[in-house]
Amino acid sequence: MENDNSLTAEALIYAYTSGVFPMAEADGTIYWYRPDPRAIIPIDTYKPAKSLKPILNRGQFEIRIDTQFEAVMRACAEPRAYEQETWISEELIQAYVDLHQMGFAHSVEAYENGELVGGLYGVHFASAFFGESMFMKVSNASKVAFHYLIEILRANEFNLLDTQFINENVQRYGAIEIKRSAYEKLLEAALQQACEFKLPSK
Repeated sequence: MENDNSLTAEALIYAYTSGVFPMAEADGTIYWYRPDPRAIIPIDTYKPAKSLKPILNRGQFEIRIDTQFEAVMRACAEPRAYEQETWISEELIQAYVDLHQMGFAHSVEAYENGELVGGLYGVHFASAFFGESMFMKVSNASKVAFHYLIEILRANEFNLLDTQFINENVQRYGAIEIKRSAYEKLLEAALQQACEFKLPSK
């Protein structure tokens, strides 16, 4: 990892398409990461938990994309009860908002009674989606947002869902670790195919 505080949307484009991503320390210092091994979630093998199916069937949450990108990022940046620090700094928020305005970053948003109660955001180049973070204010809201992310990626024939590091949260969605060399081959192939990021037609 390298320390670099010059963060721009252009720098993010170069980084992600090279297999690198940034995170901020508590003091705002930006570090760039290229982990080995790398965590991905195989798009084709994801299955929703049995407990989630009734929630999906009754349509508890309304799903939208890209209507409140910055609000989703800021919600993801709020400290968790189990983790008082956040890796999403104000500098990161501004750079990703710029990237979103360029069409390269997206949010999947869950609403209940018209209120944003969960969601996630990530970066999109060609047929690769790089998941960044998620949040929930109502139980299961982020899980439903992730389910719809998979629906979007499948419907639009994405080839790669990158989740960076392995942890318990991404493991529940089926994340696995692969060698960096294998990841970079997948990334190179995914960057050769253009894909739209849009909700599938009902």
